[in-house]
Amino acid sequence: MAPVSANPAGAVTILSPTLAAAQPVWEDWAAMVTRAVASDLDGTLLRSDGTLDERSRGALAALREAGIPLVLCSARPARWIEPLAAQTGHGGVAVCANGAVLWDLDAGAALEVEALAPPVAAEIVARLRPALPNAAWAVERAHGFGHEPSYEPRWPVPADTVVDTVEGLVRQPAVKLMLRDPERSADALLATARELIGDLAHCSHSSSADSLLEIAAAGVSKATALARVCERRGIAAEHVVAFGDMPNDLPMLEWAGHGVAVANAHPAVLAAADEVTAANDDAGVARVIERLVAGSMPMEPAIP
Repeated sequence: MAPVSANPAGAVTILSPTLAAAQPVWEDWAAMVTRAVASDLDGTLLRSDGTLDERSRGALAALREAGIPLVLCSARPARWIEPLAAQTGHGGVAVCANGAVLWDLDAGAALEVEALAPPVAAEIVARLRPALPNAAWAVERAHGFGHEPSYEPRWPVPADTVVDTVEGLVRQPAVKLMLRDPERSADALLATARELIGDLAHCSHSSSADSLLEIAAAGVSKATALARVCERRGIAAEHVVAFGDMPNDLPMLEWAGHGVAVANAHPAVLAAADEVTAANDDAGVARVIERLVAGSMPMEPAIP
């Protein structure tokens, strides 16, 4: 799969080096030694109602018993990850905010944070606002959230949420800069942003049902963060199975030795995946993990 490297632009805190070496492609999954499983949450591991079904719970328990770590990789902030992580029975490190934050689930603390530098965020706003004049802006920080008065959060927000103009919001580093424009689809927003921003930042979206664009520092993605998590454990990309459903999962699926899309995934993800499993509402991730644990491929426990 494609090599991963991190661009230091916009990085606020880097506590470990990034794995940058290209990894060989496994054409035959049966020959692959799996040492880690990485999964997106919403639309992938979780059902459409946001819950984890019993079959998936059982598969994750079997994975844990086999000594194979699960790395949760989500667009969600850490405050929304911890309750869900407890349901999976797995601890360790989670990838939050599309790769901008590595969160220690056991300690309840950030290990690494890579944020948009304020001048970069301000330049992004300057480039996008003329093309998207009706968009409402928000920022996610490692330990907080802020939004413009016109931005309507779709999820509960912290008590200390800051409400300000976007100019005020970007004066401090943010792990994600977000904008919502109900007049455009998420794919249309992504195409516009990539044209106007270029390599200044990494743009993605995590839901086709929500007209929300998510912007991270250049070089920051689920793939770069997952690479660092695996590097800390001595696990190479070819020994990782990754699951996802949306464009923000594409770099991770391309990096992993075996990338799996759920049947309800975005067309671009379905096209790029090495395998397509059942939909999230039909325990698609669990079905593949069950095969893995049953010995359809050799397994080797991760280095503690």
